[in-house]
Amino acid sequence: MYAIRMLLFVAAFCCAGAVAAQNGIIKGRVTNKINRAPIAFVNVIAEGAGLGAVTDDDGYYEITDLPPGLYNVRVSYIGFADAAEFEVQVSPARPAVVNLEMEEFAQALSEVVVKSPPFRKTEESPVSLRTIGVAEIMRNPGGNRDISRVVQTLPGVTSASSFRNDLIIRGGAPNENRFFLDDVEVPVINHFATQGASGGPVGILNVNFLQEVDFYSSAFPANRGNATSSVFNFRQREGRNDRIGGTFAVSATDIGGTLEGPIGEKTTFLVSARRSYLQFLFKALDLPFLPTYNGFQVKVKTKIDNRNELYFIGLGAIDQFELNLDADDTEEQQYLLDILPVSPQWNYTNGLVYKHYADNGFWTVVLSRNMLNNESEKYFRNDDSSEDNLLFRYRSQEVENKLRVEHTLRKNGYKLNYGAGYEFARYNNRTFSRIFTTAGPETVNFGSAFNLHKYYAFAQLSRKFLDERLVLSGGIRADANGFSAAMSNPLDQFSPRISLSYNFNERLAVNFNTGIYYQLPPYTLLGYQEDGVFVNRDNGAKFIRNGHLTAGLEWNTASDARITLEGYYKKWNDYPFLLRDSLTLANLGGDFGVLGNEPSIPRSDGRSYGLELLLQQRLYKGFYGIFSYTLGWSEFEDKNGVFVPSSWDARHIVNLAMGKKFKRDWEVGVNWRFQSGLPFTPFSDASALRANWDVNNRAIPDYGLLNTLRRTAGNTVDLRVDKKWFFKKWSLNLYLDIENLTGNAIGTEQLILDRPLDDDKRPIGGGVVANPDAPFEQQRYLLKAINDAQGTVIPSIGVMIDF
Repeated sequence: MYAIRMLLFVAAFCCAGAVAAQNGIIKGRVTNKINRAPIAFVNVIAEGAGLGAVTDDDGYYEITDLPPGLYNVRVSYIGFADAAEFEVQVSPARPAVVNLEMEEFAQALSEVVVKSPPFRKTEESPVSLRTIGVAEIMRNPGGNRDISRVVQTLPGVTSASSFRNDLIIRGGAPNENRFFLDDVEVPVINHFATQGASGGPVGILNVNFLQEVDFYSSAFPANRGNATSSVFNFRQREGRNDRIGGTFAVSATDIGGTLEGPIGEKTTFLVSARRSYLQFLFKALDLPFLPTYNGFQVKVKTKIDNRNELYFIGLGAIDQFELNLDADDTEEQQYLLDILPVSPQWNYTNGLVYKHYADNGFWTVVLSRNMLNNESEKYFRNDDSSEDNLLFRYRSQEVENKLRVEHTLRKNGYKLNYGAGYEFARYNNRTFSRIFTTAGPETVNFGSAFNLHKYYAFAQLSRKFLDERLVLSGGIRADANGFSAAMSNPLDQFSPRISLSYNFNERLAVNFNTGIYYQLPPYTLLGYQEDGVFVNRDNGAKFIRNGHLTAGLEWNTASDARITLEGYYKKWNDYPFLLRDSLTLANLGGDFGVLGNEPSIPRSDGRSYGLELLLQQRLYKGFYGIFSYTLGWSEFEDKNGVFVPSSWDARHIVNLAMGKKFKRDWEVGVNWRFQSGLPFTPFSDASALRANWDVNNRAIPDYGLLNTLRRTAGNTVDLRVDKKWFFKKWSLNLYLDIENLTGNAIGTEQLILDRPLDDDKRPIGGGVVANPDAPFEQQRYLLKAINDAQGTVIPSIGVMIDF
């Protein structure tokens, strides 16, 4: 309640000192989507304001005297499909720049205005494509302005835990997702990333940079490869071109700022930095771990002329995870101190993109480099006075240099996209680890390094028929690399796909896609060595294969809402089977650490299938909302070749996110989420053996009983309240975000050492051995169970200043 009272106090203070709000501007340019030629005399409407404009000879427009608020901007012109940008924030602090691209009608219709649906739908991906606007990301209750959390309101999406951003899409593992930022592939989008997967606890991307996000859960375009579960396209806005401005933000976890403006007449920039102060908060709360993260992002764009543009993007993070050794008063604290490592990590992605527009198409050239440096170290009972106490030490780097060239053109009613790419990757790894195997404790000690040449080509052809009611698209792709003979022939990774969409009328459509997609196993798995030999190369490592079949119905209403029903089936082949633990790699990836650094063979199959229902209402008369329901199954083979539930088999997922905008710029949103409990594996009786516990410091899963138990179902409610003030040249946004309002606890049972307690109930010693007179290899610790369920209500207040 303290957080609520504080928000109301600040709101009252700002109201007392506020001046009359100034009106704002929407301006931009309307161009032909395929060649960027300006379109003159286009009608531009700011819906809900009763105001509009007409573009000039160069395609520019400006709508003035708009009261602060959210508007849908729609354009229409004879012979073109109309276009729209939804929920554009108008503020006197800055002009709202909305550049819109219109697609020319394939047939010559001089007096027809073609109405496009209010939700993005492409020829290549008529199904399983969702678009999320920046306003939806910012206001999502419990989302903390993090796209990885916001996307979990969509059907088919879940996460392994409430405090991580591991994205599990339609039963696939977290390592099966790919991310593109303004056409540049970005392998890491989370702080404290899990190497070999894609998750982490906090997102790196600055939402203030984003314009919108396209999320594909299937029907991937041929120019997006190396993914088997999802593809994300993040589109960033341009920096403002009138003057220097920026945003300052403070939340419960970090502080950051964004600066933007012009550099001459043709160039704009966006730059931001963010730093957490969780380490101070966690130390004050006496938590045993102290995370610190720093994030950086930049975009510089130059419009050389009307036909050519060049932009640079950069994204990076520096993270540090340390231990608070003074926080050891409870058994739970000591357990965490025993298992958590010290883990510094940093990463970056830099990309340069050149685009050239011709009369009937455009070329895109992408040159980029990304690097991940990951380290982790753990000593027994955190005693680093002797190397004899070292349990594991890990040092690894992944470096990729990428070039992609593609051409998109339209001619005679056809749309063609084709291109090719080359990548040069370098990987190194130095691993020392004391591990438990079925044969008992062992020591792994090796160094590894390799260079990798990767290459691919793709093409996709699309065409509309029957007065544009029927849309067909077919694509092919082939990937290969020089790691081994099993992956060197592109025809072995031939990836066809086909899409179909039929519109019965402007509201109702049936959509279909099927395709085969390939993904390279993580570098950690390819680089694993024993006795100087790349074990997994000798074991026949190959691309993971995944076949998709998706079909659905789509209904678009007259009030910018839609209802979709989709069914999907996915079939995996050649998934790496980890020999040390006897389970498929697909069951891992939802935790901190490193994924895949062990021997394997490509032998596991998997499958997932289900139904998804989505009801989505864009902002309409102050209301907005998303309801989604997923009924799904996810199964992979166990060590006996029998299909069993995977670690991501969330049978039922229900989401309801809705909100209302009130007068005087108040906004309230609520998010309710229900999810069936995910499967997990019980612990082995061998966990208590002293020889095992002293190496692992935690219980050992019994993978002979893989995923035979389930967690309790999750049922959480998040609440968010926003209040905005608009001044002459700046604006203020205060928000209160309460996560897990109902205090729902989700967790599993953990085993810890049953330590003796002193008079103050503090655990002492290193654990009690039940049979101290037995030989060491037979000695067993006394263990007891605790539940790691987290049912904490998490309120936070944030402040954003836009100037």
